[in-house]
Amino acid sequence: MMTDTRTQRWICCQLGAREHYSVPRALLANGSLKQMVTDVWSRPGPLSKLLPCGLARVHQRFHPEIPAERVTSFNLQALAQELRWRFRQPTEWDQIMARNDWFQDRAIFQLERLQRELSRFDDGGSPVVFSYSYAARKLFEFAKDHGWRTVLGQIDPGPVEERLVAAEHRRRSDLQTHWSPAPPPYWDMWRRECELADHIVVNSAWSRAALVEENIAPEKIEIIPLAYNAPPESVGFQLSVPHRFTRGRPLRVLFLGQIVLRKGVAAILDAARCLEGQPVEFLMVGSLGLSPTAVDRDRCNVRWCGSVTRERVHEYYRSSDVFLFPTLSDGFGLTQLEAQAWHLPSIASKNCAQVITPGVNGIVLGEVSGADVAAAVRQILDEPGKLADYARNTFLSERYSLETVARQFAALDSDPLPLRQSA
Repeated sequence: MMTDTRTQRWICCQLGAREHYSVPRALLANGSLKQMVTDVWSRPGPLSKLLPCGLARVHQRFHPEIPAERVTSFNLQALAQELRWRFRQPTEWDQIMARNDWFQDRAIFQLERLQRELSRFDDGGSPVVFSYSYAARKLFEFAKDHGWRTVLGQIDPGPVEERLVAAEHRRRSDLQTHWSPAPPPYWDMWRRECELADHIVVNSAWSRAALVEENIAPEKIEIIPLAYNAPPESVGFQLSVPHRFTRGRPLRVLFLGQIVLRKGVAAILDAARCLEGQPVEFLMVGSLGLSPTAVDRDRCNVRWCGSVTRERVHEYYRSSDVFLFPTLSDGFGLTQLEAQAWHLPSIASKNCAQVITPGVNGIVLGEVSGADVAAAVRQILDEPGKLADYARNTFLSERYSLETVARQFAALDSDPLPLRQSA
């Protein structure tokens, strides 16, 4: 942890456990975290795993690096609210927007309490409220009313991403998904958040370009990548690549995440069809977001693995030959860093953070299409030696460390000029 003794002026309002709480951890590391306000905070234990509804994963709403005295949560209220929503059965978007509003209303009570403690600091600075997009408008309005600074954590590329996904759903209606676009008020509230934000933190150049396309003020937008700590068991791991791939030892291509069209799953399925008869196996790890009846579950070169535990995820990284991330759009794509930690080369889309250096530690797709995915896989099938070279050049860069990200957040507090980072 950094030893910077900066004034503790940041209040991080975080709905959910996004990014393993990397932002409040970074703020804590640089000495600037006053308080984290979140919906649920629960030390892991046998009883936490029994909670129902939307809190079924509540045992993961905790991080040992953040001391309890820096956390405010609303555990019982959150549980009661989730039970009410389950009983009323609102639409998905109604529930998303209602949950965002519910959290902001609770968080404002905590901001009001902190406001009595916080006034102008000795150095002339003011408190800073950080909140993620779509759950920040009310918090930022409160902050501005009190002369506080505001930082928006933009979790995705916004309307640009939605248009890409909508087009894919129209194109691949054969996969019978239940996706629907956000209602107009959702984007109206987001634009208001962007207006109220002093800084907007995005995680990639792709996201920055998408926000600029939506006429969001470019001088507000700062690129700070995600932070990720490699699991201890990945230290010293080395990928073993055979001299050639055979039907007995096929090339194992790992996809890990939600199995939905946004993640480029249609391109994967098209590539699998193109590569039938080749020594390659696609491992699909994650929850199925497509209609089970619309997916050819009997295809011999695609293995449907379902959702797995974190421990099993590590097993898949260790036993695979290449990681496949053909997303239509992602703010970053944290699984790219997970693969890097396991020295697993990647085939990745350009519509996310550019973790991959083409020809050095993987392949960047020209387009998210079955033809491009198949061509990338064929390159590896034809030249396994290249995969071994990619693996030797694959490692988790220091630029994604918590310490590096902490320094970039500290700069937001001390320097009003936009940072010029690339990710």
